[in-house]
Amino acid sequence: MKNYKIAWRNLWRNKRRTLITGASVFFAVFFALVMRSVQLGSYDHMFRNVIESYTGYIQIQHEDFWDSRIIDDVFEYSHELEQLLLDDENVNEVVPRFESFALASIGKLTKGVLVMGIDPEKENRFSDVKGKLVKYRFTDEAILKLKESELPGDIKDKLDMLKGSSYSGDGLLQAEMGIKRKEADKLLTPFREYASFPNGYIAAGGQEALIGDRLSRFLELNIGDTIVLIGQGYHATTAAAKFRISGIVKMPTPDLDNMIVYLPYDVCQEFYNAPRMVTSVAVDIIGNDEKALEATVSSIGAKLAPPLRVVDWREMNEVLISQMDADNKSGMIMIAILYLVIAFGIFGTVLMMTAERKREFGMVVAIGMQKTKLSAVVVIEMFYIGMMGIIAGIIAAIPVIIIGYYHPIRFSGEMAKMFEDYGMEPVMPFMPVDWYFMWQTVVVAIILLIAVSYPVNKVLRLNTANALKA
Repeated sequence: MKNYKIAWRNLWRNKRRTLITGASVFFAVFFALVMRSVQLGSYDHMFRNVIESYTGYIQIQHEDFWDSRIIDDVFEYSHELEQLLLDDENVNEVVPRFESFALASIGKLTKGVLVMGIDPEKENRFSDVKGKLVKYRFTDEAILKLKESELPGDIKDKLDMLKGSSYSGDGLLQAEMGIKRKEADKLLTPFREYASFPNGYIAAGGQEALIGDRLSRFLELNIGDTIVLIGQGYHATTAAAKFRISGIVKMPTPDLDNMIVYLPYDVCQEFYNAPRMVTSVAVDIIGNDEKALEATVSSIGAKLAPPLRVVDWREMNEVLISQMDADNKSGMIMIAILYLVIAFGIFGTVLMMTAERKREFGMVVAIGMQKTKLSAVVVIEMFYIGMMGIIAGIIAAIPVIIIGYYHPIRFSGEMAKMFEDYGMEPVMPFMPVDWYFMWQTVVVAIILLIAVSYPVNKVLRLNTANALKA
């Protein structure tokens, strides 16, 4: 009889033993995939928050600006430069920006802020500023009225966790309140009535500003209030002006939300006494994968004349990348510890299986089966068990990861505050199915291969007489 047939039949002679060994592989694959998905998903979410809401993937800057961050290292934004960038096939749009710092003041309160001069319409298409405008704000008064409304009791019990929070859309609010999609229209009506926040946007040439939600709370500013900005302009001139607050935005990055002030970039140029100048041009690219990004950076860089240069997202986010790299290494250590525990678990089940079958091995060798053939059968058995465990682990992990991707874990209360203290959004998304699936299964397969060497060694060195007495 063929070895693979003997191995398959052997598996089901003792179903309990097979299931125990397979379960050890199943849990190894399942937990390794879920842990790695959470880790990689969190990194990807942080990068996208920073890149898509602030830096972009590529910027054109004065060669000294990124290191100096001073307003004198600016350059003239012309139609010729815009057309040169748009001629690249991977460039969708170019977005001029004027970025500097100022002191924001209202009454006795002051705070250092990041002033971002933007083209309102282009910037909205690039980083969706309008989509970040606060839609709901939960004051004590709003929560009190919601508790008096006809909302279900389970939703009313969760209202206190919303105190002092702001939301820029319905999706996150629905998720945190546990409101099902089919009930959303009905149950969100009281929220729209009592917690709705009237908001606005800015237009080119207007003396109006958008400010971050946390910044508005710190300075106690609301729509229609006036903010005073004082700073240093181009070539050491004085920059001072008043702006009306027309809108409040909820930025995904807490640090940015605590300091951002948006102005129309033509007004910002006037404020800093730098007409026609910009500090950077964000380039909206069509394909942002590694290969397309490198090709675009190389292509644009070859066309630019000094003092202009191309800066990619890695250079603009060196600190974040270093932090993520350090965290990734610590995460790899945790995964390694998990694999070590998994390896001992698998080896323990293999050890148990070998000890239980010692008499069986002695019997089949005694009636004429060669030890090499018996070893091959044992290896095939472990291969079957390993494949069943790996496939089952992947099948079980995929739904968990898909649910985690579309409905990420969101923290509230003290846990949310801890995340925000570290400058992170209190959310833990999952990474969708990708190449990391293969690597986790390969590692588990290697562990199995090492573990199977034990029963093979026992079979090859088997003393038939002693085995029959077992």
